Amino acid sequence: MIKRCMWVMMCLGISGMAAAQEPVDLDMVSRIRQEAFHRSQVMATFSHLTENIGPRLTNSPQMAQANAWTREKFNDWGLTNVHDEAFDDFGRGWEFSDASVEMLSPRTLPLHALPKAWTPGTNGPVEGEVMAVAIKTRADLEKYKGKLAGKILLLNEAREYKRGVEADSHRHGEAGLAELQAFAVPKDVDNDRAKRIKRYTERQELTRATNEFFVAEGVLATLSISGWDNGIIRVGGGGSRKAGESVGVPELAMAAEHYNQLARAVERKQAVKLRVNVKARFTDEANRPGYNTVAEIPGSGSKAGEIVMLGAHMDSWHTGTGAADNAAGVAVMMEAMRILKAVGAKPKRTIRVALWSGEEQGLIGSQAYVAKHFAAYPEPTDPAQKALPASLRESTGALQKKRDYDHFAAYFNMDNGSGRFRGIYAQENLAVMPIFKAWLEPFHDVGATTVVTRNTGSTDHISFDRVGLPGFQFIQDRLDYFSNVHHSNLDTWDHAEPEDLKQAAAIVASFVYHAAMREEKLPRKPLLEG
Repeated sequence: MIKRCMWVMMCLGISGMAAAQEPVDLDMVSRIRQEAFHRSQVMATFSHLTENIGPRLTNSPQMAQANAWTREKFNDWGLTNVHDEAFDDFGRGWEFSDASVEMLSPRTLPLHALPKAWTPGTNGPVEGEVMAVAIKTRADLEKYKGKLAGKILLLNEAREYKRGVEADSHRHGEAGLAELQAFAVPKDVDNDRAKRIKRYTERQELTRATNEFFVAEGVLATLSISGWDNGIIRVGGGGSRKAGESVGVPELAMAAEHYNQLARAVERKQAVKLRVNVKARFTDEANRPGYNTVAEIPGSGSKAGEIVMLGAHMDSWHTGTGAADNAAGVAVMMEAMRILKAVGAKPKRTIRVALWSGEEQGLIGSQAYVAKHFAAYPEPTDPAQKALPASLRESTGALQKKRDYDHFAAYFNMDNGSGRFRGIYAQENLAVMPIFKAWLEPFHDVGATTVVTRNTGSTDHISFDRVGLPGFQFIQDRLDYFSNVHHSNLDTWDHAEPEDLKQAAAIVASFVYHAAMREEKLPRKPLLEG
């Protein structure tokens, strides 16, 4: 036991020495904290994005408003090189203004449902009988030929209600943060690319064939069950955002408890009739690019050509107001830039903020930006390979680095809701851990204490990480992000915590400032290719 304690103390001592060697400008941190905690504008920014502009589906009119408004704010704050940067051929814009579903028989009842993005409206109320279908393969379509005209289809079976066993909202305690310190050695994955390509291709072909089949058969609308219970409606995309592809018929996701009663009635052979009315429209006839909004605080001196980036995705889904996902991240990153201007920061490196679009459709905006400015793998020439997502494509050669690849210092991202920062994921970059520990120390008193080796994924820092650039996401209290609001109609202002957003903005401002001021760029982990 004595030997073990000595070993732990020695390790802590080494860690402390490493952290102590990383300089921290406590005077600047104090100024950042004063501005962030006592003169914050983060909630004003957050409120405008969520309650003035509202949801910001990529290429929608609301997203264009958000691009324009954030450019205006950046200019007002004195940032430079403020502009929107296009990424090619995202698809068409879409919006909806109203949706209702009513049961007409065997009794009258309003039902709660919302349309999927990029699906058509009904062109006025339509009434039809409900019918359940089971379509798993293209072969299943044939058995319904000639039977679907004038029907409203249930696409899923009823789902048993499961009562919650945990609190809806969660904050990390000491035990939870300690658990994050454990690194799970990855298991072997299915490397049979041919099998994965087959599954992906079959899913895509089934979606296209089903869209076309339902239109040809005269289906009025389809209903899917929400992925969550308790009246929450989780909604994503359907139809197609691409001009020239079938958008299918009106598709809606319905609250599980309302959907289940329809499914049970149909199973009992009851005749169920609904009235559906969806006002939705495509705002473009042809595919057009999406846009990221970018702005800078220029560096000075010999390091001015080097770049520190921070960012968050500004696009959202369409049924809430895109609050936790991800107006919270956008407001925090904008506030960090405002704070740095307000405290008179003069960074050595250029600090660049990017507000991404197309994140919800697969990190499209940030991937395009990284490919244009920093690095990308060669694009395949085979059309079949080109149609696949990057993760399924065959290797096309070595990473092609652009001029700014070697000038890049770091990227910091926020996209896990509006919860308080508790630390940061190092993305298996062990060399940055003592640096981050030193930078976090002035924020221990507001709950940010933890640096972990773990990776975290599924958002825009991955666009940087996958080409070998240091990209990081912060550890956050999840609040009710994954129980109530993520991609749901409850993703609204009320689920945010103003004090948490103030804390996050202060930490981001401090991190990017120190990354812009240190003598060396942040260390990089080895690039895994192939």
